[in-house]
Amino acid sequence: MSVTKSAPICLALLAMLLVSRAAAVAEKPPLALWNPSETVLHAGATVHTVSGQTLAPGFVLTRGTKILSVSPTAPSSKPDHIVDLKGLHLFPGLLLPTSSLGLTEISAVRATQDTTETGSFTPDVRAWLAVNPDSELIPVARANGITHALILPLGGTVSGQSGVISLAGWTSEEMTIKAPVALHVFWPAMNLNVTPKELARGSKAKAPDEQAKERSKRIKELDDFFAEAQAYASARGVAPKDVKAAAMVPAWEAMLPFVRGEAPLMVHANDVRQIKAALAWAESGKYKLIIAGGRDAWRVAEELAARKVPVIFESTFDQPARDTDAYDSHFKGAATLHRAGVKVLFSEGPGASNATFARNTPYSAAQAVAFGLPEAEALKGLTLYPAQILGLESRLGSLDAGKEATFFVSDGNILDLRTTVKRMWIAGKEIPLDSRHTRLYEKYRNRPAPGAK
Repeated sequence: MSVTKSAPICLALLAMLLVSRAAAVAEKPPLALWNPSETVLHAGATVHTVSGQTLAPGFVLTRGTKILSVSPTAPSSKPDHIVDLKGLHLFPGLLLPTSSLGLTEISAVRATQDTTETGSFTPDVRAWLAVNPDSELIPVARANGITHALILPLGGTVSGQSGVISLAGWTSEEMTIKAPVALHVFWPAMNLNVTPKELARGSKAKAPDEQAKERSKRIKELDDFFAEAQAYASARGVAPKDVKAAAMVPAWEAMLPFVRGEAPLMVHANDVRQIKAALAWAESGKYKLIIAGGRDAWRVAEELAARKVPVIFESTFDQPARDTDAYDSHFKGAATLHRAGVKVLFSEGPGASNATFARNTPYSAAQAVAFGLPEAEALKGLTLYPAQILGLESRLGSLDAGKEATFFVSDGNILDLRTTVKRMWIAGKEIPLDSRHTRLYEKYRNRPAPGAK
């Protein structure tokens, strides 16, 4: 039996887990006042540094937004405050390398949907500017250990630029910690529907040769667009620095860091033919490449490893793409990529529906562990590797002195489905873990019994 994201059994289990977690969050004590000048010792937890050894027990000393030290023993100097975390596990905050959190709310209400732009080539779109800080989906994701996310635009072939946001803040400007990060390219479909036109359903059905012509046309449009962008970059490179604003083209200006190789291109591709084509295209243009989606990436693991292209794997729980694929082909996909030497990251992907699944990202990594991926690699795929490809490795992704004091504590391993996140700190400040789930839990827990007046 194949497993999908919408399987009723999985949803029922997740619903029960969310209720139990809502109950656990509801019982938590009030947050302590934060003084950025004071030192705080987070003591006694099993500290999963990710970048090094796991300390049991471990002691994390912080001041303001920074980690001062991480050690197996308490510091000799007395801190201003001690947070007793004995019996708990402490992890660096999880990062979503692809997401639409803050761009979507209620699928049936169009005004709350801001995930997609019109047009085929819109490189100057900046997705992070549209984030709604009051989105109900943000605290839900936060309650399962997620502290940061890369917010990207959808729509067309070149959809625009992404930025990394913290899942805490009053405004989108306050939440944004790095932007732009990547330019997003959605590779044209490479498959052909070979059903004879007279037997195909729908009035818009096309013969295979017509489909092939359209595919070639879309790829040529992509090549031409980047060729024009490179020509513009060359012209700008020899022009004086005080070029008049009137002479600048916003779309081409937005392309400059990407065609110059200063920032990565994130190509969204699932089919093996898409991935191979994207690899050849990026190599010819000398672009920095990241593959997102990556459903069939395990089929070309050696090629990806040879080119040192990381993969954001979004298909752990998707059904096998072909009748000939084994039921566990996607469960084992991350392990296959890792064995070849590919850096694997985990995400549920962008889009309105996937924003609601963002909280389940740790479970995708956990499933990969059950099918051969080392646990240490799974944790890195949720923390350190996203920080590295997003250019934030000096700030996030692991628990090391000098990095940002962004972490959470849980009552078990975050890769365990039964684990509940107990407390969270982002940039040194403790963040509440209540959400719409906990509010509804409190509301209906106290409802009158049947027949009561």
